[in-house]
Amino acid sequence: SSPSLPSMGFLSGLASIFGMGKKSCNIVVVGLDNAGKTTILNALRTEDQRLSQVVPTVGMTVTTFSGAGVNFSAFDMSGQGKYRNLWDAYYAKAEGIMFVVDSTDRLRLSVARDELWMILDHKDTRKIPLLIMANKSDCNDALPVSEVSNLLGLDLMRGRPWTIQVTSAITGNGIPQSMEWLSKNVREYLNGESSSGRT
Repeated sequence: SSPSLPSMGFLSGLASIFGMGKKSCNIVVVGLDNAGKTTILNALRTEDQRLSQVVPTVGMTVTTFSGAGVNFSAFDMSGQGKYRNLWDAYYAKAEGIMFVVDSTDRLRLSVARDELWMILDHKDTRKIPLLIMANKSDCNDALPVSEVSNLLGLDLMRGRPWTIQVTSAITGNGIPQSMEWLSKNVREYLNGESSSGRT
């Protein structure tokens, strides 16, 4: 594992940030294949849970794991429309969305945009906090976050708390800040304090 990733995993601090005692929280992790979802999830695991090797997910899969009262469900999406009706049960329970994009893949950002807005239009995701992770920021050809935001149409976002964060699943850059934002906004959502708009 990369030396810059905290050895205890990012989840160890989430329980105190959420401040929810034993209440669990459900986070749905979505994005096109090869965006880096599996690698980000691996970085979130504690060291004893972490996979020594992350391999690309094949086909339609749902990866789930829990820690510190947080349940993560990660979906790989790419032309898998026939499976989307199976995701409704996860959306209905979701209290936060992590949408991961490959910030080096300009061509597929339009596909990612379509997928993102399809999710946001779902009746069960209307108000819940949205964290967009512009991943692979460690690559030389990564687009600036302003361009990723523009290509995803984030200026049109209304009625929910959201943010976009530059991240690198490999180095861990941006992941602690992402989790801190998500924790704060999910807690406010669960407590009925949620504000809409970018924070």
